[in-house]
Amino acid sequence: MTDVLPAGSTPRLGVAVAAAPPRQNILVWSLASGAMIAALMAPALWNGFPLIFPDTGGYLTRPIEGALGMGRSALYGLFLYAGVPLSFWPNAILQSALVVWLMVLTLRVNKLGGRPWLALGIVTMLTVCTSLPWFAGQLMPDILFPAAVLSLYLLVFRGGALGVWESLALVGVIVFAIPSHMAAAGMCVGVMGALWLLSRIKQLSLPRPRIWLATVAVGAGVALCPVSNFAITGNFAFTPGGSSFLFGRLLEDGIVGRYLDERCPDPALKLCEMEDQLPDDADGWLWGDNTFNRLGYQAWEPEEKLVILATLQRYPFMHLTTAVADTLKQFASFQTEVSINDNEPTIATFGDRIPQIYPQFLQARQQADKFDVAPLNWLHVPVAALAIAGLAGALLWRRRFEVAPEMAALCLTILLALAANAAICGIFSHPVDRYQSRLVPLAPFALALLIARRQRA
Repeated sequence: MTDVLPAGSTPRLGVAVAAAPPRQNILVWSLASGAMIAALMAPALWNGFPLIFPDTGGYLTRPIEGALGMGRSALYGLFLYAGVPLSFWPNAILQSALVVWLMVLTLRVNKLGGRPWLALGIVTMLTVCTSLPWFAGQLMPDILFPAAVLSLYLLVFRGGALGVWESLALVGVIVFAIPSHMAAAGMCVGVMGALWLLSRIKQLSLPRPRIWLATVAVGAGVALCPVSNFAITGNFAFTPGGSSFLFGRLLEDGIVGRYLDERCPDPALKLCEMEDQLPDDADGWLWGDNTFNRLGYQAWEPEEKLVILATLQRYPFMHLTTAVADTLKQFASFQTEVSINDNEPTIATFGDRIPQIYPQFLQARQQADKFDVAPLNWLHVPVAALAIAGLAGALLWRRRFEVAPEMAALCLTILLALAANAAICGIFSHPVDRYQSRLVPLAPFALALLIARRQRA
């Protein structure tokens, strides 16, 4: 049937033609995308091998041994294991490409799309000025934290500007990120709860949120935790070790010591027998050469839970004050760190489990040269601190600076994620720079978008 156009109207064929990207534009975007991925992989490429961490070996052995490990996701371990034939380079490439896609998508839905050189400039700035590339090319699930936060923001506040496949892909990112690290589960639940409450405050002038799809994604991710563990290891359970991490923090804050001083000697408590040998920090309890590690976390878990509950009843104010102090300390701790001297667990695992790539692995700078990234923090720390302050200022004076509602929502989501991550990690583990530095690059990213929007206006 032939379409009939009203008098004086023009065909819409020109619109369709204009919407189709020319070949030159596709070429430019391809070059820019490749450059962005290469930029995020720069530390790994310079290293000669994807970066590792002491925990990397623990993740890798989950699917190999078919057993759960303390704080080690079997799902992320399976993801790593799939990359063994190509020396884990596919893992680093996929992680970097995921970050690039999320950032370009965030630019597009905030009226900064179609500008490949702007996207490349922002990613290059983040590569130089933040910890982002050191996590993108690392064999750890840490890079999934900022990926999950951007995915939540896009689904909740910019869902109407997304295609169906984009929304489904964002759901997939969240569903994969949550079982890859239990702290990501806590962070996502906390952010969604806060967004649901704050979006009801009309004075914030946020875009109308679409909560349901992001909530489904978070719920599916939490459900996938025990399901993926069962599929890979045969154990239908969440990744274990939560009580051990919390116990280590209480030990570091002096709560356990106070309790044992009042309770011991007590034949009902095995901890009384080793009271004088207990370390004074969480890492010493979790990873040190002590009775805890020789017997395994399962042997101590019942007593850890008993002590945690007993101290909550006896010292609620001490629990509250240390929790607040650790949250604040964690929020302000975001130096870039790369493990160099403590990688023996992963080195041993690689030697035992994947000897075919072990010689290549040992030749990497991280193992051979023992480089130091501490000087980077002369730049990374002030950039992150100023960016966080900039996001807070943009929210406080959003009318004066004419901050668009969708940009205000981005600033709010990132600040909420930083706060939730600080609380989850500071309280249920203990303050560590790495926990916050994996997420803090989102602050300079959002500030760069604010500046770009301002210049365009």
